[in-house]
Amino acid sequence: MRIASAAIILLVLTIDQWLKIWVKTHMFLGEKIKLADWAYIAFTENKGMAFGMEFVGTLVLCCFRIIAVAALVWLVVKITRKPGVKWGLVVLMSMVLAGAMGNIFDNIFYGLIFQDSVGFSPATLVAPGLGSGSLFEGRVVDMFYFPMIDTFLPDWFPFGGGSRFIFFSPIFNFADASITTGGLLLVVCYYKTLNSLLSTKREEADHSEE
Repeated sequence: MRIASAAIILLVLTIDQWLKIWVKTHMFLGEKIKLADWAYIAFTENKGMAFGMEFVGTLVLCCFRIIAVAALVWLVVKITRKPGVKWGLVVLMSMVLAGAMGNIFDNIFYGLIFQDSVGFSPATLVAPGLGSGSLFEGRVVDMFYFPMIDTFLPDWFPFGGGSRFIFFSPIFNFADASITTGGLLLVVCYYKTLNSLLSTKREEADHSEE
């Protein structure tokens, strides 16, 4: 089971990093490639919050995410040791873990190995240490933009009447999709299992204190 989990993590990381490196080295910042009226490849960067949101600095976010990943690694290792564990649970937890690891990689290393894009020129992949930043100064690459609904709200609408409305407006990457999909399905499909695992952990902690 642990081999399967490692394979899923490696697959997600490989796809995520390949997409990011291709976008960063073939597109200039802000460029869009139209795939359909509702689908674009749109190159943007952020400090590391999912779907381009920014609330804290890169270093703080990296430290928080590293702690979260360490906790997820411990949990996945513990779960895969249990007999009779469900495949779906392992797959979804591995997806969440891989997505978090993918965005951490950008934050930690992209400042070291990429020169920023200038004007209409894509970024350049360089030897470690020759990039535009230092360790923990990299920005996460986002590229998927799906404005499935792009319209204007009627004037009589109580909130934002007459203004433009876009759904879905955030730009995200493969790692974000892996985290979100895996996390939502975990809650929907394995809520009872996760609750049981957490309850067991709390009981073990209580016994150890006694």
